[in-house]
Amino acid sequence: MSGYSTYTRWQRIEAQAKILGFRLGNPKSGNWGGVGDHDMVALYPDGTALPVFSRDGEIYAGSFNQIETFMNGWTRAHQYDYLLRLSNNEKRKKAEAKEVERQRLAKEREEKRKMFAILANKEEKDVDLT
Repeated sequence: MSGYSTYTRWQRIEAQAKILGFRLGNPKSGNWGGVGDHDMVALYPDGTALPVFSRDGEIYAGSFNQIETFMNGWTRAHQYDYLLRLSNNEKRKKAEAKEVERQRLAKEREEKRKMFAILANKEEKDVDLT
């Protein structure tokens, strides 16, 4: 029954990750073929649930035990923030909205720069948007 217990553990980890705003995936790097690395997984942000700069960035990678420990630490850190009233979901959402807007404006400026460069038959670095 070791296969079934591994499967139920995977489901439990996946459910906890979903609650915290993560999704599980394959690690982008790791010690493949090494001893004890047969259960390596990675945590990625799930959609817009977490305030991150890169949505496809790997947050953490490790074995099932390490992932469970990381997620328990993540939960306890949030609880401690609430306890001290340093942060709450409203503050986190506000900071995320600010970062998303900053990224949108930067992308928009870059697209304008490319468009004006094409229209003026110039290199992108020669276009001034000020």
